[in-house]
Amino acid sequence: MRLRALLDTDALGLRLLGGEDELDRTVRGVMTTDLKDPSRYLSGGELVLTGLAWRHDASDSEPFVRILASTGVAGLAAGEAELGDIPDDLVLACARHRLPLFAVNESVAFATITEHVVRQVSGERAGDLAAVVDRHRRMMTSGPAGGGPDVVLDLLGTDLDLRAWVLSPAGRTVAGSKAAGGELPADICARLAAEHLAAARTGRRGPHRVTVGPATYSLFPIRSAARAATASRDVRETVLSDWLLAVEADAGDWPEERLDLLQGVTQLIAVERDRRDAARTVRRRLAQEVLELVQTGAAPAEIAARLRVAAPVLLPGLGAAPHWQVVVARVEWEGGDIEGGPVAQTLLEEILVDPLSSGPEHSDRIAVAHTGDEAIALVPLPAVSADDDGSGAGLHADRLLEAVRAPLSAGLNDDGRLTLGVSAAVHSAEGLRGALEEARHARRVAAARPGRVCAAGHQELASHVLLLPFVPDDVRRAFTARLLDPLRDYDSRHRAELIPTLEAFLDCDGSWTRCAARLHLHVNTLRYRVGRIEQLTSRDLSRLEDKLDFFLALRMS
Repeated sequence: MRLRALLDTDALGLRLLGGEDELDRTVRGVMTTDLKDPSRYLSGGELVLTGLAWRHDASDSEPFVRILASTGVAGLAAGEAELGDIPDDLVLACARHRLPLFAVNESVAFATITEHVVRQVSGERAGDLAAVVDRHRRMMTSGPAGGGPDVVLDLLGTDLDLRAWVLSPAGRTVAGSKAAGGELPADICARLAAEHLAAARTGRRGPHRVTVGPATYSLFPIRSAARAATASRDVRETVLSDWLLAVEADAGDWPEERLDLLQGVTQLIAVERDRRDAARTVRRRLAQEVLELVQTGAAPAEIAARLRVAAPVLLPGLGAAPHWQVVVARVEWEGGDIEGGPVAQTLLEEILVDPLSSGPEHSDRIAVAHTGDEAIALVPLPAVSADDDGSGAGLHADRLLEAVRAPLSAGLNDDGRLTLGVSAAVHSAEGLRGALEEARHARRVAAARPGRVCAAGHQELASHVLLLPFVPDDVRRAFTARLLDPLRDYDSRHRAELIPTLEAFLDCDGSWTRCAARLHLHVNTLRYRVGRIEQLTSRDLSRLEDKLDFFLALRMS
């Protein structure tokens, strides 16, 4: 379509401010941004929509317009909602760079313009395929009865003969076309998600092509329109949140017309993603309210009343009050001031879904709040019977991340970490405060472990060994040096193997005969070595306190 065609549609609310001689430019797509430098997301020919949040003073307009012009965009449309009239410095900058500039009336949503451009471009580029895109749009906007992403993918299969799936960043199948012949195997989904996240972290533009066995897949990012309008330049803020469209085909030899059509489809699916995110608002608010009551020390009766409100929302038709479990997650990035809470919130809503389930509605029973870099999930567990105490039900940390560890590690790359802690199940409001602290402590235990994606559960909080990771490094070094350095020095000079002897003696609970048998020594030789250890360290290995000190020193060394 041509730029001038936009002025012929009154419903778009566009007013030309400059660039009348350039209105015959071809529009190949549309992008909404408030980034100072959106060049990495532009390929040329787009109509760029902006709310002007990037502009802090008049000096910002020139570099912004220069970047747009250098990427070959078709034109710029600026919303009047933020500043009222479009600033003169922006008008002058567009004139200098011969970039057509439109003003968008504050009563018109950018989504309306996006939808119109996608429909028109797809119609002109793909001929009779415009009817397909229009059918997609109507079905996507008709509400839950329309079928959502599944219907869009079904039409891709029937009208374009394309097998396609929508995947979450954790590799779960959100939607799939009937023509696709069912869901992709879980290992392939995880592989595709990992490849997509790895490519996104390098800044490569989609589609990304991946060969798995005999099949080639093209991966198209599905970027949320709501996030794109406010996101910063740092890809880490959204890489672990956005869905992807996996098409079983090699898009490397596709004509531009078909690529444009698939990009339009991703935009339509992104609208559906935004709608579903908006539907989570009530559950998120419930979680936030319960969390605030728990953290501020509210009376159990007040917390219980709030839980009674939450239970029917999260578990419709539930006859009895459920048990509750608390899950705490934290996403942390190195070398950047990035708030991890929103990312952790989105990830928890995804991770707490059964990895073998499909569809976008399975997180309806999970309420997740976030504060700072931390996200907290309130997970209801229906009691199996009146005698069930919930102890055997619920989430287990060791299984929670198995299916998602590989793709999320690819997205976290070498500068991010996801740590997660899971509480035991509780059956009353009085237990929630303890469950929250238990989940937070379990997360700290997970954070002390190596790896990009780590979890720990309440079952792991019963051993003194979990305290060791929290001892400061300088204290560790001083403690172990005081006890073990004399033995190491003696071993290096005399090859006496005092350290291995000490380890074996403690492992055998101080049994002389068992330790001697393990080391293939005579008991008298063992007694000589233990005596030398006691002499060098001024400790007595018959005393429980000294045994424990040596045990901890060996664990920390």
